Amino acid sequence: MITPLPKIVDLSEIEPNTRRGGDLRAMLTPTTSGATSGFMGVAIIQPGDRIGEHYHPYSEEFVYVVCGQLEVDLDGEPHPLRPEQGLMIPIDMRHRFRNVGNVEARIVFHLGPLAPRPALGHVDTEETEAVAVAAAQAGREQVRS
Repeated sequence: MITPLPKIVDLSEIEPNTRRGGDLRAMLTPTTSGATSGFMGVAIIQPGDRIGEHYHPYSEEFVYVVCGQLEVDLDGEPHPLRPEQGLMIPIDMRHRFRNVGNVEARIVFHLGPLAPRPALGHVDTEETEAVAVAAAQAGREQVRS
């Protein structure tokens, strides 16, 4: 058995993922750190922005609010989230994070256990603007070919 070595990953080393809204950065993952039980990251959400509704069929999600004023919709019901609060989201629970304040919000998240394959770990239940724009661009490119 190979024992993974400790790994430090800087936020600036991770490409932002804005496809679902916000700026999501999966920092400590099987790929970046050799993690085997889950992964950890940071979400940066600007005022008025959101992370689109989704759920995780294999993982619980643990969230810690670092700064900002958020609302999280859990199976459609809104709940306020403030700095220094934690939240555990059960497997299969639909959730969406919205920045309802006037400053940037940051949350740290951890999901575990891992899904059998990364593509199975996250199910979107609403389309965000970024996804709609990407789909429209893909459609235009397909028409050109």
